Amino acid sequence: MRISANLGFLYTDLPLPDRIRAAARDGFDAVECHFPYDIPAAALRAALDETGLEMLALNTAPGDLAAGEFGLAALPGRRDDARAAVAQAVAYGAGIGAAHVHVMAGRSGGADGAETAFRETLAHACDLAAAQGMGVLIEPINRRDVPGYHLHSVEQAAETVTALGRDTLRIMFDCYHAQIEGGDLTRRFEAHLPLIGHVQIAAVPDRGEPDGGEICYERLLPAFRAAGYRSAVGAEYRPRRGDTRGGLGWLPRLRKALADG
Repeated sequence: MRISANLGFLYTDLPLPDRIRAAARDGFDAVECHFPYDIPAAALRAALDETGLEMLALNTAPGDLAAGEFGLAALPGRRDDARAAVAQAVAYGAGIGAAHVHVMAGRSGGADGAETAFRETLAHACDLAAAQGMGVLIEPINRRDVPGYHLHSVEQAAETVTALGRDTLRIMFDCYHAQIEGGDLTRRFEAHLPLIGHVQIAAVPDRGEPDGGEICYERLLPAFRAAGYRSAVGAEYRPRRGDTRGGLGWLPRLRKALADG
C-alpha cells in the first residue's frame, strides 16, 4: 500500500517542486496536491521525473476563496466556470502525468438543481479525463469544517457514482471527513469498496499527524487492506507544530503495522 504526501498541507515552507523532492527524501511513495496552477507544469514534471514519484491527484480550482467558494461543480448557474476549472485541471494533470483529478463540488447549500449540476459537470469531467488516460475523484467533505458543502457523506457520493456509471469515476474516502460525518469507518469502507479509488488520512478532531485522536490507523489501514483495498493512502494533515519533517514519526510505525498486518 503506497503512502502519498499531500503537498497542499505538507512541506509548505518550500516551493511546490521542492516539496516533491522533500517527500521523496523522507520516504513517501507518491505525492498529491491541491491547486498547483501558479507553478508551470514543466517545473512539477521535472521534479516528478527526477524523484520517480507519481502525482496521484490534483484538485479543480476552488473559485473565489475570499468570497467563500470552495469548488464550483455543484453550483447551479456556474456551469461554464465549473467546466473551465475541469478543463484547466485535466490539461495541467496531463502535463504532469497525474493519475486523477478531484472535482470539487462546492458549497451548494442544498440549492435546487445542485445535484443535477454536479452530475453534469462530472460526466463532462470523465469525458475529458478519459481522453488523457486519467480518472476522476469526488470527495465527501464534512459540514463542520465546510458548512454547506454539497457532497458530505460517503453514501451520497456512492449514489452519485452509481448513477453516472462511469468506470473512471471513484470516491476519495477521506477518513478524517468520514469520521466526522458518521464514523463506523471499517464497515462503511467495506460497503463502498468497489467505488473507492483513493484514501486519505489525518487525526480527528485536530487534523494533525495520523498518530493520535479518535482513529488508530495502525489498525484501520490493515483492515482496509484485508477488505481488498490496494490503492494508495494520502497523508492529508496539518502538522501540529508546522514542521512536516519533525512530525514524521508516524510514517515508519504505520509502515510496520501494514507489514505486520
